[in-house]
Order: sequence, then C-alpha cells, then structure tokens
Amino acid sequence: MKKPFNFPITSLIFSATSILMASSVFANNAVLRSIFSCQAQGLGGAIPNIKVWYEQGTNLSFIPAGETIKKVWLDDPSQVTLDFDGPMCVQFGGDADTGDCEDSAANVIHLRRIEKLDIPGLPNTDNTLLTVITEGNGKKRLYAFRILYQQGTPEYNTLAVFSDPPNSGETPCVRENS
Repeated sequence: MKKPFNFPITSLIFSATSILMASSVFANNAVLRSIFSCQAQGLGGAIPNIKVWYEQGTNLSFIPAGETIKKVWLDDPSQVTLDFDGPMCVQFGGDADTGDCEDSAANVIHLRRIEKLDIPGLPNTDNTLLTVITEGNGKKRLYAFRILYQQGTPEYNTLAVFSDPPNSGETPCVRENS
C-alpha cells in the first residue's frame, strides 16, 4: 500500500510567501511602459512625458514600432545624457550636428540623469524637450517628449513606442474639436 504524499506545511507557507513577495516587487517596479505611436507624436493633444532618475537610466525604444531613429534634438543637455544602440545623428540645443543623419541606424535612446552642469545661456528648468525624427514603413514621424527630472526610486526603465492599433476609422489618438 502506498503512503499518501505529505507535503510539509512549512514548505507550502514559504512558497506562498515567496510568490506574494515577488509579485508585489514586480507590481511596484514596472519594467516597461508602453505608448502608441500616435500618442507619442502628440496627436491626442498632449506631449508624452519620460521620467529620468539618478539611480538608473530610462530607455526610449522604437523597436516595437519598427522605426529607425534618424535625428534627435535635446533642448537642455545640462541634466541628461543620451546614448544610442547604433550610429546616430544628434543635435544639442544649437545647430552643430554630430554623426551621419542619413545612415543613422539606432532604435533605442538611453537617457541618463546627471548632476546639473552649468552651461551659460541655459535657464534652470525642471524639464526639457526631446525631439526625435524616425523612419519606418516608408514614413517619417516626428515625436516630442517632455523629459522630467526625478529623484528617488525609478518607476520604470523603458518606454516602448508601439505601432498604432489597426482600426476602421481615423487615427485613434486624434481628438475631435467640438
């Protein structure tokens, strides 16, 4: 006769506690935020925000949308650094280009908050504007993001831009004026 399997109650309690703790950690520190392309372009009437922290960088990914970054402007480079996953054309404030804009091949921008640099002529602000030109599926797109400087524990580490959802009407992000 077979003995019934006795699962120690302490193992069961430990397993349940571990699962609950892990799920609350993941819920409180979301890795990914997502946005549709039309929302990221501001077609819904609002400029999307990207938060950057000292503790870790924030990625802006155009991989899900299948778009390649062609050019980037950062209005105030005194508190944020930019890096890319491929060759890139970048412009900081003025009109000095760096890189080959025609052969830009990046899909991800990595933003990292730094201690404020004293750059003559730049005002002291709580945010700045990041402008991104992309190309994908034979179309160019213009995106503008408000970069917000944050302190404390990061809420997420990636903002992913997805292609717009298919629909039968107009672009779902465009607000009708009434």
